[in-house]
Amino acid sequence: MENMNCPFCSPKRDEIVVENDLCYARWDKFPVSDGHILVIPFRHVRDLFGLDGDEWTATFALVEECKRVIESKNSPDGYNIGWNVGIPAGQTIMHCHCHVIPRYEGDIENPTGGIRGVIPKKRIY
Repeated sequence: MENMNCPFCSPKRDEIVVENDLCYARWDKFPVSDGHILVIPFRHVRDLFGLDGDEWTATFALVEECKRVIESKNSPDGYNIGWNVGIPAGQTIMHCHCHVIPRYEGDIENPTGGIRGVIPKKRIY
């Protein structure tokens, strides 16, 4: 079901980097690194817990395709991949989307803890 107020429900063709039958990918408009891309189901669903099995499969297939796209333009040394689920977790657009964030050696002083950094005092352990 499309949500007319949702910025992810009706992508413009020129925004789509790659797609499959159930999902598409576009560059993040507020990237945290060069090559930051989003994988988004076409169906309006709030978060990853609303995805059906085919959408899960399609999402992960597109994440793999996005890796190839990113690596054709950049040379990342690693990746953070994940979803924000709910406002307390930082979700700002209530349409499921997976962040594929390339990481580069030296982009932060100490990357230990990775995604644990969403709560800064818990990142280093």
